Amino acid sequence: MGGESATRTAPRSGGTGKAPVGSRTGQRLSGLAVALGMLLFLGGFAWAAVDYRPYTVPTSSMAPTIKMGDRVLAQRVDGSDVRRGDVVVFEDKTWVTGSSVVKRVVAVGGDTVACCTDGKLTVNGKKIDEAYLPDGSSAELTGFPTVKVPQGRLFLLGDERSGSLDSTAHLTDAASGTVARGAVRARVDAVAWPMNGMLARPDGFKVLGTLSQPGPLPTMIALVIAGAVLVLGGAAYGPVAMLAGRSRARTESAGAR
Repeated sequence: MGGESATRTAPRSGGTGKAPVGSRTGQRLSGLAVALGMLLFLGGFAWAAVDYRPYTVPTSSMAPTIKMGDRVLAQRVDGSDVRRGDVVVFEDKTWVTGSSVVKRVVAVGGDTVACCTDGKLTVNGKKIDEAYLPDGSSAELTGFPTVKVPQGRLFLLGDERSGSLDSTAHLTDAASGTVARGAVRARVDAVAWPMNGMLARPDGFKVLGTLSQPGPLPTMIALVIAGAVLVLGGAAYGPVAMLAGRSRARTESAGAR
């Protein structure tokens, strides 16, 4: 009996096995990470819901930039903020009743637009390089006469010029095919499905002035991703600490033999 002690060292958790795993500091940081992650994650989604609207494009008139059936995200903007080259969503009963239309703005109030010169669109006498058009296609198949865009209005074309019912199809209207800035509901920033990402900037219009800047969509996506990483990382602290504790306990037990 006296040759060996029967004393046993109690486990650090008190033997219950229910004590919190990891250090107290680690637990607090874990909880903080989860809370902050949820704030960023939900905040990013809420911001996007307020600032953006989803639309499904029903035709191929904006191909290849936006194909038929694509789901786009359009930032809510005032018509006064629209600039040349923007792809916008608007509503005009003289074009379509009860439905939104997606087209590209090629001229704004005060501009003189015509086609074609050497196969290119001209705005204020300057030829526009439209890199977004289908490869090998001209700015227009048949051309159209010079149009002076009234102040407060926009001249819009589809990127698929051969099959787009755009301003050129309404040249005989009272407004010569133009649309009021107030008819604009949003500016398309990205193709969400399929996930083609942000629309390329229409650099060909730089010769006429400053282009619109992309909306805050990349920042919103970054917030959502950062939030998800923090939530997952914080939630993983407990299981990781538990596994580390078990591994350490096995190591100490093997060393005590």
